[in-house]
Amino acid sequence: MADSESEDSDGEGGLGNVSRVIIRPPGVSGKAKRGHLCFDAAFETGNLGKAELIGEFEYDLYLRPDTCNPRFRFWFNFTVDNVKQDQRVIFNVVNMNKARNLFNNNLTPLVKSSSRPKWQRLPKKHVYYYRSPVHQNHYILSFAFSFDKEDDVYQFAVAPPYSYSRLQSYLNFIENRQQNDKKFVRTSLAKSLQNRNIDLITIDEISCKSKSLRTERSFIRVIVILSRSYGNASPASYMCQGFLEFLLSTHKIAKILRENFVFKIVPMANPDGVFLGNNRCNLIGQDTNRIWHVANEFLHPEIYAIKNMLKEIDNSDIFQIDFVIDLHAHNSLHGCFIYGNTYEDVYRYERHLVFPRLFAAHVKDFAANNMMFNADDKKVGSARRFCCERLSDTVNAYTLEISLGGHYLKDGKTVALCGRNLARTLLHYYRFINILAEPLPTDVRAKKRRPRTHQARSRSRQRYEVKPRPKTTRCSAPISYTNLSISYDSGGSSDEAFSPERHYRYAPRSSHLSGYRSYYRNPSSSLLSQAQDQFTLLRIKSGKFDTLHCGYKIGSKIPTRSTPLEQNEPKFEVSINIPPKPYLSIIDLNQLTRGSLNKKSNSFEYS
Repeated sequence: MADSESEDSDGEGGLGNVSRVIIRPPGVSGKAKRGHLCFDAAFETGNLGKAELIGEFEYDLYLRPDTCNPRFRFWFNFTVDNVKQDQRVIFNVVNMNKARNLFNNNLTPLVKSSSRPKWQRLPKKHVYYYRSPVHQNHYILSFAFSFDKEDDVYQFAVAPPYSYSRLQSYLNFIENRQQNDKKFVRTSLAKSLQNRNIDLITIDEISCKSKSLRTERSFIRVIVILSRSYGNASPASYMCQGFLEFLLSTHKIAKILRENFVFKIVPMANPDGVFLGNNRCNLIGQDTNRIWHVANEFLHPEIYAIKNMLKEIDNSDIFQIDFVIDLHAHNSLHGCFIYGNTYEDVYRYERHLVFPRLFAAHVKDFAANNMMFNADDKKVGSARRFCCERLSDTVNAYTLEISLGGHYLKDGKTVALCGRNLARTLLHYYRFINILAEPLPTDVRAKKRRPRTHQARSRSRQRYEVKPRPKTTRCSAPISYTNLSISYDSGGSSDEAFSPERHYRYAPRSSHLSGYRSYYRNPSSSLLSQAQDQFTLLRIKSGKFDTLHCGYKIGSKIPTRSTPLEQNEPKFEVSINIPPKPYLSIIDLNQLTRGSLNKKSNSFEYS
């Protein structure tokens, strides 16, 4: 049992985090000895409400619920010290609210010590997740551990913590790192209920010249990244930091994105919940990803300020929001995946699916089976549902989820760089929709060639004979026009202005006419074929050439470019015969045979 008379007890009766609580065996009093474990969670992101000794080596641990909301109990982060050499214990976390979580799928707690500051997961053979009849048939997380160093302080957590203080230190570091070359601007959107900053990172390197010339490029496209709406979503903060670090680097992709788009990044949307060690809620017990539609500046100043920023950008005449991506950590599923929306407009829904498909191609641990697109009424207060309903149709709002157990690949050792992959996917997306140009050939890496010292592979001496192509029998069509040089009568015809013989003197230069080079090489054949093609009966209209295709009259001299070479060009005069216009006759195609085709062709009467 806990020593309520100890000076180290917080005296809150389990309502708050334990603060240097020493657990003594029954009947033992006085100064604590080695092996009387001391539990502490009274620090930033800490969570442990109560600890009880139920056996010689076994402890029951009770998680502290979120402030003002006893519903959520999953996150834990606490330290243990005053241990004895080679002391073995069993910890039972007895009041988790979620029965379906990653501990069912081989997730194990993390541990580190003061002499070994790197987080390590406990072996699976030492971790158990089961229903306990002793604890009203609730699910219990039990794990065995052996303390090997007496002077060390051991810390246990669900996931690597990422505190508000760590974020402030990182932002101060990158802000001091940029001296002359400022790549971002750090501002504060608002203050939380506990007077903490809601930081906004704005990356805008679009030049003033390109901003003034928006007639060609339309609006300036804005990408909004939100992170850490929940206190337990520490992997989302690591992903946001990786994305921000890559975007501020000297990489070619980062430079292209900075010069063409504006980024608005909110790295911690719920700083109070993160600081207090809550699972989901803020200071007053409100789920910050379920109150977007009812947020106000007095109860939810963080969400209210972010909403106003989005509406201001969306109503601007210069900017256009393309993406609102909310980074989360999922405590029930493995891998990396995306939640999206559904729309009645089919074209908008198809456009909404493009980015997840491209992201799946860049992320190796992408879990396509966990991806979901819906319009559930229970999620009406989430960020992605609010943005797709209250903002313009051009906005694509997603929830990007990564596993609370870490974004590792299938081998369990290699870490997937989700922040960098997010930036690569954005570049791929804008090239896919033709907003950005494809990379130049100089940007593509040249293929590695073999060194000159390498001996070329000897060619095979075997020669393969090329077989000649088999000859096929070709027979000419049975239709043949004869006696095309029929003269017209001088009167009684609508084509009386025409003579069957016309002189075509110069080679055509118009784009409607082809074969100019072959015209000089073989004037007797190419010129005649061109002239017959240009002066067919379909192009002759009441004594004038069709002006829609060419601006010249038959018999007039065609103007050409006045160059010295054209003055010495040879001139040809070729007389061509124009076939007369036939009358229409009805032919029964069912009775027409190859033998009677000649008869029908000879039976045409000409005027």
